[in-house]
Amino acid sequence: MYSNKAVQAWVGEMAKLTKPDKIVWIDGSEAEKERLTKEAFATGELIELNQEKLPGCVLHRTAENDVARVEHLTFICTKEKREAGPTNNWMESSEAYAKLEKLFDGSMKGRTMYVVPYLMGTPGSPFTKVGIEITDSIYVVLNMRIMTRMGKVAMKHLGDGDDFNRGLHSKGDLNPERRYICHFPEDNTIWSFGSGYGGNVLLGKKCLALRIASYLGRHEGWMAEHMLIVGIQDPKGNISYIAGAFPSACGKTNLAMLIPPKELKDYKVWTVGDDIAWLRIGEDGRLWAINPEAGFFGVAPGTNAKSNPNALATVQKDTIFTNVVLTKEKTVWWEGMGVEPPTEGLDWKGNPWTPESGKKGAHPNSRFTAPARQCPSISPEWENPKGVPISAIIFGGRRAKVAPLVYESFDWQHGVFVGATMASETTAAATGAVGVIRRDPMAMLPFCGYNMADYFQHWLDMGKKIPNPPKIFNVNWFRTDEDGHFIWPGFGDNLRVLNWIINRCQEQIEATESPIGYLPKANDIDTSGLDLTAETMEELLSIDQEAWVEEWNSQAEFLKQFGDDLPKEIREEHEKLGKRLGIK
Repeated sequence: MYSNKAVQAWVGEMAKLTKPDKIVWIDGSEAEKERLTKEAFATGELIELNQEKLPGCVLHRTAENDVARVEHLTFICTKEKREAGPTNNWMESSEAYAKLEKLFDGSMKGRTMYVVPYLMGTPGSPFTKVGIEITDSIYVVLNMRIMTRMGKVAMKHLGDGDDFNRGLHSKGDLNPERRYICHFPEDNTIWSFGSGYGGNVLLGKKCLALRIASYLGRHEGWMAEHMLIVGIQDPKGNISYIAGAFPSACGKTNLAMLIPPKELKDYKVWTVGDDIAWLRIGEDGRLWAINPEAGFFGVAPGTNAKSNPNALATVQKDTIFTNVVLTKEKTVWWEGMGVEPPTEGLDWKGNPWTPESGKKGAHPNSRFTAPARQCPSISPEWENPKGVPISAIIFGGRRAKVAPLVYESFDWQHGVFVGATMASETTAAATGAVGVIRRDPMAMLPFCGYNMADYFQHWLDMGKKIPNPPKIFNVNWFRTDEDGHFIWPGFGDNLRVLNWIINRCQEQIEATESPIGYLPKANDIDTSGLDLTAETMEELLSIDQEAWVEEWNSQAEFLKQFGDDLPKEIREEHEKLGKRLGIK
């Protein structure tokens, strides 16, 4: 169907290995979507939902042993172990190919092989990368249709070239003992076997857009980051763009789709992206960012009209729901949806369920895949091939006591150190242990496609090349009082903190120097309409010397694993922080 010889040769090679009954080349048309959806209804791979209430929406259930990303089975495969570094699982590349070839051999017998050309980024953008995913799953094809620009548009962008990511996926027999997600950054290749869950099999997402792209970015002089991109429009119509990295359970998607509180109703928040940012230095010397994705692959539980009304509005049509409750009316429900549960329905496994069942109806990691263009807050600039100019980068985590509400780094180098040592404390829901510190540099720990020490160095090197770099900040919405209650209201009120950040970027206000960075003056964060006393604000912006000494020791422990590979600048910043804290 497509004339590109490099693509044809590679697809032929993969077909010889996997031995499908037939090959279908995906063109991205509406007629194709309709045909594949009907096929999936016939096999039970998808369930049609109530088309009056949820037009174009479908439900999918994964295997019970296949409900999340499998970090322990995710590998970076390179010739040398050092390339993968201490934070990744490593497999020598030729050994990985040999092991996976045995699994892929004949894995598509009796099945159809779908060839899915796709773009990460918009057509014609200098940021854009081409991927081709081969898969035996209609669910994957239909998800990739939402998450990427797919079909003819990708092949047109590629032309006669051979610079494309080679992605091979087969569900295999869904046996967790035979499940591997392998990345070959040196070959721009991804092989995923034995899973049907989105995070492991939508190869454009975490696999290409972060793990492989971070490696490509290092070699090509740009950055692939696990960051939201949001535009803040002030009452005069000026828009400032912010990129932000947050570990899971820190409100990243909610921030990307934030709705201003009534006191700031003259502000508008524009969503450019909720998960991934690719950043390049623009002609004007600023850092510019695109969202390479075309859709949202969001966590359903907890998404409701209070936490994220824009996300809820986005999923009302043309959405794929995965592992949620199916109601009698053929609609969907999940825990934390903010509406009464159905009196009866089928749970995420397809078993009868009622609110009295004593177990969750939706899987805690149940998902929705929805087109970004449907989001009410989507930015008019979200598909601009040039991207948007970034004024500030924010790092955030969940810290009960240590980190203040917000602080600014002293400079780019210090900001890289702040990002490299960022951490979150576990909640009871996550592990059963509360307050365990998990360091997640730049929220990239599971997604960095090479040695993280080299990744820190790349950040430092980029800083030297950007004539007008963004300022770097740290935020913490999760400070608690003595009774464990959150002090800051969060959600839409986080805009008040973003405004302080923008004011600092525009050098409109002063700040107070502290051992950890620049802190707001208490009156410079607008708290109008909030039930927050001056003492409470003081508490939110305070620094506990003892807690920070403990934090400094914990940082040292974490950084130790990188040994001599750790950039000297990171070591210097750690030492300087120790001195400012008075540590002898």
